[in-house]
Amino acid sequence: MKIREIKVEDAESLAKLISEVENQSDFMLYGAGVRNITTEKQLKQIEVIEKSPNSTIFVAEETSGKLVGFAFAIGSTAKRKKHSVYLVIGIIEEFTGKGIGTKLFQALEEWAINHSIFRLELTVVKQNEAAVGLYKKMGYQIEGTKINSLIIDGKSFDEYIMAKIL
Repeated sequence: MKIREIKVEDAESLAKLISEVENQSDFMLYGAGVRNITTEKQLKQIEVIEKSPNSTIFVAEETSGKLVGFAFAIGSTAKRKKHSVYLVIGIIEEFTGKGIGTKLFQALEEWAINHSIFRLELTVVKQNEAAVGLYKKMGYQIEGTKINSLIIDGKSFDEYIMAKIL
């Protein structure tokens, strides 16, 4: 399994990966089929991120070349937030529990240190125990709870706000 930064030629594969993860996950912000993820939209997003000094995308790539996981680090344009990024992580279900999440976080942290970023933050549905466990294992701490943050299939869910200071 190779962890690497995204390239513009990955746009189609990334669009498929995001759609697959959203179709499989009960806890992503966007559920199955909610958004129309296209190659063109992903290409534009990759191009914008490549120009940003405090944003990146890492992907997990199988030896066959198939992308099976992603980690977005989205930075702010505000000067007072340049030290901080918001993370979004997704891994195809059949590849979870194989250390890919750990490797994606390690790559993000190395990248962050090299870009003078020292606050990594994310939100996660409280009931997503596997993700919460991974984040805690990686040194993330719960900073607060967003009550009734998401409505999924008519049911209200709380989210943890988690962060790691490097």
